[in-house]
Amino acid sequence: MVAALQVAAENPRPQFGEKPKLVVGIVVDQMRWDYLSIYYNRFARDGFRRMIDEGYSFDNCLINYLPTVTAIGHTSVYTGSSPAFHGICGNNFFIDGKRTYCCEDSTVKTVGTDNKNVGKMSPKNLLATTIGDQLRLHTNFRSKVIGVSYKDRAAIFPAGHAANAAYWLDIKNGQFVTSTYYMTELPQWVKDVNKRMSQHQELKKLGKEVGLSPLAGTLTADMAIAALKGENLGKGEETDMLCVSFSQTDVIGHKWSTRGEHTDEAYIKLDKDIARLFDALDEQVGKGNYIAFLTADHGAAHNSQWMEDNKLHAGKWLSEKLRKDLDKYVASKFGNSKSVILGIIDYRFFLDKEGIRQQGLDYQQVKDVIVEYLRQSPNLSFVVDCEKIATSPIPPILRDRMLLGYHFHRSGDIFVVPEPGYYEFGSWTSPVGTTHGEWNPYDAHIPLLFYGWHVPHGSHAQEVHITDIAPTVCSLLHIQQPNACIGDILQFD
Repeated sequence: MVAALQVAAENPRPQFGEKPKLVVGIVVDQMRWDYLSIYYNRFARDGFRRMIDEGYSFDNCLINYLPTVTAIGHTSVYTGSSPAFHGICGNNFFIDGKRTYCCEDSTVKTVGTDNKNVGKMSPKNLLATTIGDQLRLHTNFRSKVIGVSYKDRAAIFPAGHAANAAYWLDIKNGQFVTSTYYMTELPQWVKDVNKRMSQHQELKKLGKEVGLSPLAGTLTADMAIAALKGENLGKGEETDMLCVSFSQTDVIGHKWSTRGEHTDEAYIKLDKDIARLFDALDEQVGKGNYIAFLTADHGAAHNSQWMEDNKLHAGKWLSEKLRKDLDKYVASKFGNSKSVILGIIDYRFFLDKEGIRQQGLDYQQVKDVIVEYLRQSPNLSFVVDCEKIATSPIPPILRDRMLLGYHFHRSGDIFVVPEPGYYEFGSWTSPVGTTHGEWNPYDAHIPLLFYGWHVPHGSHAQEVHITDIAPTVCSLLHIQQPNACIGDILQFD
């Protein structure tokens, strides 16, 4: 009790009128929670360990929706919401029968490179506000909010609708770019970053393969530090926000999985880059004057063959073959000449409703036949009609996560749940790599660390959720929560 009172005295919750100079959100793409302990003794003192040893860890932070993928994870962190409300239902999904990349926007143009399509992006498909949006609203748009990442979606959705800027990497030309949604010309400090990158010999050598190298993380950290200084973040009268996402860990994980020299190298180098970022924050803003949080958008399964080789239950769910067999089965039942399936994305079947109608078929009958067929398929634990999630005989943990992940217009028609250890394997999948997207702890258990302003040292073992991050940050800032927020405010006990 005495120790608890001492911590409270040293790190009291902020009073009204108190505010940090800067909020820094860090998302590490595909970072499993157990990486914190796996690499702890190999981390230096000023990166991850600064947050662990001096900050606060929520050790059982879970993703509470399905599916668990990059665009959804980044969006949910900063909105405090889920696809049912914020509308970002995957990296790709269908809107009115059209396959849609999550942040594509044909109405805007690329800024910063001659690679025209790389910048046709914006947050227009996002239906909810973010922490940054609420911060901008609260300060009558005097706060600055900047997003930086290797991936466009990992810069755009965290920063939100009202952001001053979001920057991502054009891997073809090795330049950071943005879109006319934010500006018509890059600031001089970004041009300076790009000029230095144009002379970077390792980047020239790697070319489009830069995402498979820890260098992508180093470039992201460089860009975040340049944004910190170039925009004078944390120097004004209002609180600013910097959203940084490290994506090389995801690219490397998909290629080489969760174990081995490539993943080891990625996290040891990332630790050094995060330490550089904190050093820059200390210098620019002052230690104790900013609050930072670190989390992940999802985790990852161990490589299925590696699991099998070690006598553990795992395997490959062959969706491409299944689709071909399913098309034949449906045709044998209804005599249709055209496939009724638009696509299979993130364990969800998107049906061609218009095509079904044009072929004179009944949508529900077609769906029922597909569900019946899938329930006879091997290595699937559950098959659910998305419109009947609430009444389906499935465990509550799956029912609740499916409902939070289901948007009527964007999330497809049928959800399948593979057996533990099984994941989708297709022509795009590395045989020695991994993927993610499911409810299981390997995909849904993510790190959550807080550090800095008014954050005591400690840890918490009870279950919390990815959707709790945004309301917690907003509570500390004494600003309104994002407008679709469903999370709870976390307490630093």
